[in-house]
Amino acid sequence: MADVGTLPPRESMEFDVVIVGAGPAGLAAAIRLKQLATEQEKDISVVVLEKGSEVGAHILSGAVMDTCALDELLPDWRKDDTVPLNVKVNKDTFLLLSEKKAISIPNFTMPRLMNNHGNYIISLGNVCRWLAEKAEAMGVEIYPGFAAAEVLYDEDGKVRGVATGDMGVAKDGSQKDTYMRGMELVGKYTLIGEGVRGSLAKQLIEQFNLDRDSDTPKFGIGIKELWEVEPEKHQQGLVQHTLGWPLDSKTGGGSFLYHLDNNQVAVGFVVHLNYENPYLSPFEEFQRFKHHPAIENLFKGGKRIAYGARAIAEGGFQSIPKLAFPGGLLMGCSAGLVNLPRIKGSHNAIYSGKLAAEKVMEALVAEKAGEQLDSYDHDLRAGAIGKDLKLVRNVKPLLSRFGNYLGMMMGGFDMWLQELVGVSLFGTLHHRKTDAASLKPAADVKPINYPKPDGKISFDRLSSVFLSNTNHEEDQPIHLKLRDEALQKLSELDKFAGPSARYCPAGVYEWVEENGENRFQINAQNCVHCKTCDIKDPNSNITWTVPEGQGGPNYPNM
Repeated sequence: MADVGTLPPRESMEFDVVIVGAGPAGLAAAIRLKQLATEQEKDISVVVLEKGSEVGAHILSGAVMDTCALDELLPDWRKDDTVPLNVKVNKDTFLLLSEKKAISIPNFTMPRLMNNHGNYIISLGNVCRWLAEKAEAMGVEIYPGFAAAEVLYDEDGKVRGVATGDMGVAKDGSQKDTYMRGMELVGKYTLIGEGVRGSLAKQLIEQFNLDRDSDTPKFGIGIKELWEVEPEKHQQGLVQHTLGWPLDSKTGGGSFLYHLDNNQVAVGFVVHLNYENPYLSPFEEFQRFKHHPAIENLFKGGKRIAYGARAIAEGGFQSIPKLAFPGGLLMGCSAGLVNLPRIKGSHNAIYSGKLAAEKVMEALVAEKAGEQLDSYDHDLRAGAIGKDLKLVRNVKPLLSRFGNYLGMMMGGFDMWLQELVGVSLFGTLHHRKTDAASLKPAADVKPINYPKPDGKISFDRLSSVFLSNTNHEEDQPIHLKLRDEALQKLSELDKFAGPSARYCPAGVYEWVEENGENRFQINAQNCVHCKTCDIKDPNSNITWTVPEGQGGPNYPNM
């Protein structure tokens, strides 16, 4: 290994616009910038950084897509033979589950915005791959496998770009023979679309106090599998959601089953991360759900072909921070733009990327660089995104206060009332505390005994992580940073019974007994980048940061 010595200077590349994240927001921004450049006969350079090994490798969503934003971004997309949107929703059902039974909720009782007819069942990863092809054809440079690890500031404190992480650093911090210094990508504007609980967005929110006027953010964890089922059980275009068992009435969450083409079914389970019982395991709840009498038969004789997990932004309208900072903007899930009751965010991500591009182009045409584009904030809240999220703003607070059943009924009533007369009896309810602060001490709750997986319909974590194609360079610094080891033992284990071993869907965290003592072990190689640890640790003692570029899951079509 080479001596650590003094770090060599970074090489620098200059662009007009630097975009972090090749998700729907980042790619929409890149495409819209190039569209506007063509319209205005202006030559601008745009680069997109993506930490996954390829575009789509880290993208995971249900997903049922409302194409309203795509219709505006690429109006002729339906004429494109390569577009990966080919399964229209033709049946939409909602079930309320008890342990043994399922009650169907009539569609006419649901608020109109919950109707999925006309939407498309998709792989969001494949949609992003298609959008990337469009962007590159327009002259956008896309660099997969490069993780943006650091925000760069100028002498006035404005954001001037980002730096990628160094490659070839050993676990002990020394430089290996393969060491390569990260690169600076400098732009007149930097757009952050790195997904939910992104490390750079988190830093920027703190640096510029962007959340001073917003509610605390709220999150869920979504765990998903892709199955190939027996042909006679497949119903292409069917969308099914459930609420209830196996979760108790105080724990928010539910499931989705989406029938794609080629006998494939996407099944997933969402658990709101404000749950109280530290013994709860979202992964185990998902595996248990698949054995419900109304669900299990679908998977008998089938084959599980993919697995993944990621956090979901659930705070909604109240939790959106200020989105403009000197030199850049937050977009998509970095801004928290998911519509919780609809379980949809890709349309708002595209809207936000499109709007961000328009605001940046206005500034570039006026030959302004590094400005704070506050009109983006205003127009986002006053436009399609704000209207979409404001209508459902009370659903999450009502679920948190009154539980799954009463909270759902009150939330549905609130949505109906706003749709019909434009008024909410509740005004705007607020989120009370962070998800990390919601756990009760282990002494105050009952342990949960989960059944063993059968290896046919339910599975363990390690076999699941294997299906996610997750890989990291083993000899590198651990990207999951523990602030205080003593606190982890004193509180996370002794007080809360080690919930990290249960809330992580990839088996990253373990408490290992050695010589009568418990040691906290971090299996960073398993990490699927869901960010749940950064959200749910009861002491906020774990910080998720980016590993070397290309590390993490490699989802083929999630």
